[in-house]
Amino acid sequence: MFCYNRTIYLRDTDAAGVAYFASLLSICHEAYEASLAAAGTPLSNLLNYASTAIPIVHAEARFLQPLSCGDRCAVRLRPQGWQAHRFAVAYELYLNPKNSPTGKPAATARTQHYCIHPATRQRQPLPESLQFWYHRWAEPDPDAGSGGSGGSDDGSLGLEAPPGPDMP
Repeated sequence: MFCYNRTIYLRDTDAAGVAYFASLLSICHEAYEASLAAAGTPLSNLLNYASTAIPIVHAEARFLQPLSCGDRCAVRLRPQGWQAHRFAVAYELYLNPKNSPTGKPAATARTQHYCIHPATRQRQPLPESLQFWYHRWAEPDPDAGSGGSGGSDDGSLGLEAPPGPDMP
C-alpha cells in the first residue's frame, strides 16, 4: 500500500464548499503518479513509450463524508487485479485523525487501466516497469494461491461497485 498526503484546496471544492467528484478522481490520480515515482517509475517514463498507452477505462468515486477546504487527508492506494494487460487501483481517502476519529474512509475510488498500442488500440502486455510498481505497492492476495494476483477472466477484475443510495 502507498500513502499520499494531500490538503483539500478551494479549487477542489464546489459551491457547497465540499470536494467535487472530479477533484476526488484528480487527487487519486496525483497519488497514482506519486506512487509511480516512489517506485522508480515516473509517469514521464511511461509516456515516453511510443508503442504503449495505459488509459483509464473505468473510474468510480464515492463520498462517505464531506471533504472540505483545508482538510488534510491521506490517500491510501492499493493496486489490484494484475493481469498481463490490465490492472485496477483502489483508493481510500482518510481525513486527519483529529477530524475523523472513527478511522473510516471519507471517500473511496477505483480506476481500471488497460495497456494498449496507441496506433492499433489492441491490448498488449504491461511494461516491466509497471509490474515492478504493482508488486511494490500491492498487498498479497491470500486467495490467489501461488499463481496470479486476483482478477477474473470476465474483464471485471473482480471489482464490484459499492452499493448506491437506493441499493442495500
